[in-house]
Amino acid sequence: MKTICFYFQVHQPFRLRHYRFFDIGKNHNYFDEFANRSIMRKVAEKCYLPTNNLMLALINEFGSRFKISYSISGTALDQFELYAPDVLDSFKRLAETGCVEFLAETYSHSLSALKCPGEFEKQVKAHANKIEQLFGQKPTTFRNTELIYSDEIGAMVANLGYKAMLTEGAKHILGWKSSNYLYTNAINPKLKLLLKNFQLSDDIAFRFSNRGWEEWPLTTEKYVDWLNSIDQKDEIINLFMDYETFGEHQWAETGIFEFLKALPQRVFSNSNFEFLTPSEAAKKHQPIANLHVPYPISWADEERDLTAWLGNEIQDDAFDNLYSLIEKINNINDPDILRDWRYLQTSDHFYYMCTKWFSDGDVHKYFNPYDSPYDAFITFMNVFSDFKLRVDTVNSIIPKSENEKPMPEEVDIMIEEYEKKLKELKQLQQKAKSKTVSKQKGTSKEKPKPKVKPMAKKAAQTKASSKTKDKN
Repeated sequence: MKTICFYFQVHQPFRLRHYRFFDIGKNHNYFDEFANRSIMRKVAEKCYLPTNNLMLALINEFGSRFKISYSISGTALDQFELYAPDVLDSFKRLAETGCVEFLAETYSHSLSALKCPGEFEKQVKAHANKIEQLFGQKPTTFRNTELIYSDEIGAMVANLGYKAMLTEGAKHILGWKSSNYLYTNAINPKLKLLLKNFQLSDDIAFRFSNRGWEEWPLTTEKYVDWLNSIDQKDEIINLFMDYETFGEHQWAETGIFEFLKALPQRVFSNSNFEFLTPSEAAKKHQPIANLHVPYPISWADEERDLTAWLGNEIQDDAFDNLYSLIEKINNINDPDILRDWRYLQTSDHFYYMCTKWFSDGDVHKYFNPYDSPYDAFITFMNVFSDFKLRVDTVNSIIPKSENEKPMPEEVDIMIEEYEKKLKELKQLQQKAKSKTVSKQKGTSKEKPKPKVKPMAKKAAQTKASSKTKDKN
């Protein structure tokens, strides 16, 4: 019997408020609570609550025959606790069925695997502990942020004790091979890899409501026929997608909930497929080969690379500046600073700085609070400057030994360095603004103001002075 592996990503970032240059050193409140709360409640009502209720109903109807899996970022879990405890309760009810697997990931949905193995390990362990605390499961399957994967990242995950990992079935990696099999990490073959079938996944996640799509409308009959048409030797279809597909990206009016509700019955009655969780699928099927991924891939955009988050000048500058603090952060136990450190690492902040506005432009604009990538960069760097000041201040008062106390001159040096950084930031802001202004000028169609002829100007002045004399 062949396998369908249904996996959903659940994530919400802590969005930054409009943090100005003049807030630096004065205000340490970085996050837009109103936006975070309102967006969470909006998505909860449109997606999380109705979809969780539907999933629970399907499990109650089909029992252990219907299995699904979730990866919920730590930032989303924190927001559930703050703004949507009813959503958290609904996920707990799903966990109690025994038909749902919860995966591990980085706590703050970060890109730490690309920069700092130590921070990556800390976040993975923190997230696994949170999952076990809330849902009573110790994760054995891992999913990195945005399915980012490489041979080295996979080896790190294997060293942390995980048995299986999810990633993208990117065409430029697979070549002639199929994503519909199990593979292993090229460095540590103990780690099994489940690859997303992007064609069948994106038919639901992106194309379902597209009336310009030649296959619209998508019905369960048509979809199961596609499943049945795959090569007879293929073993597993991995359907990976954002959970917000249901009700948020694809509104209820599109019929997405009716499609999801009818799909399991159609699969059971008209195909040779069963539903398994990732860990179950990894145990059932045997890997057919190592998968060589020398450079990181992701599930984003047509390129399936990292350019949604890193690659342009402002993204790289913000990313490098943030992780330049890692050694100082490791000396700090302040819970407020460590919380902000985690939330500032969230990949969404760098995603908002993306300057790719081509085929994937609409995706990059979704839930983007900024008018331009440069606005995102300026806001982030303003926040970073204040955050760095806090980190430097705390480090300056941490004694290097029990008998050593901080010297006043060290604080003076720190302030002097901070002022230099402020000047550099101001220059970056001016540079970004000048780019934006020059871009706007290039597209402006305003007509030039008519020039006033000298004689006409003189006549107007004479007329004005004569009126003044008449009044006197």
